[in-house]
Amino acid sequence: MKNRPATAVVLALAVVFAATSAGCAATPTASVASPSSSADAITPAASPTPTASAPATDAPVVVEELGKGEQDAAVDVEVAGPTQVAFRRITIHPGAGTGKHCHDGQLIAVVEQGALTHYAPVYPGGVHVYQTGDSIVEGPHYVHEGKNEGDSDVVLLVTYVIPEGDPLAETDLTKCDPESAPE
Repeated sequence: MKNRPATAVVLALAVVFAATSAGCAATPTASVASPSSSADAITPAASPTPTASAPATDAPVVVEELGKGEQDAAVDVEVAGPTQVAFRRITIHPGAGTGKHCHDGQLIAVVEQGALTHYAPVYPGGVHVYQTGDSIVEGPHYVHEGKNEGDSDVVLLVTYVIPEGDPLAETDLTKCDPESAPE
């Protein structure tokens, strides 16, 4: 498979991004590496407050932590064939939702703000509420729906690892696992 090494690199990068952007319970911080420092000698930037872009600095490398989260179980991200990786910040306003959908690949996300009510057959009782700082891992093909049932915005940091050419979210439920649709 000549695409396998490239796919492995893309997946490794996606996992690294997901690991570094997997939650926002702590205040986001930024770090810079000075020209004379080694790769593992990174010092904090002057301002640990969130910014729309990387902090201004003359350092050759700037690292800004977008978020951090944890999973109690192992996370295995695997997509066959050529793969696309996409990163999004998604805001769901009060009373709104994603609509029922599935993914052909996998999704790793973190709740940056708010509480996401997630309806899916993978949970006991078919529902789970994710709070600020929680991470979410969605596998392929099962039908699910996220809703904001609160009174303030829900903001998600999302990494999609999806087969190349497939939509990030499949809304044609006939292409999803028919046994997995939430009630």
